Amino acid sequence: MAQAQGLGKKYLKAFLKGFFVAVPVTVTFLDRVACVARVEGASMQPSLNPGGRQASDVVLLNHWSIRNYDVQRGDIVSLV
Repeated sequence: MAQAQGLGKKYLKAFLKGFFVAVPVTVTFLDRVACVARVEGASMQPSLNPGGRQASDVVLLNHWSIRNYDVQRGDIVSLV
């Protein structure tokens, strides 16, 4: 019984150590490099959601290009 409790503490400690490393790395990546977003509705038709489909499109928002001012004619820009 005591060995099982020691094993549980070991796994909990390993989980928390990984959690406190993975969460800040993930948040930084999503904030600074890129994130995934869903486009719904008719506001971006016909480029996105063509034909009035009810399904939504999934897009990758590239934060890196915006930070380097690498925007060209024809690019779709998302503002919050």
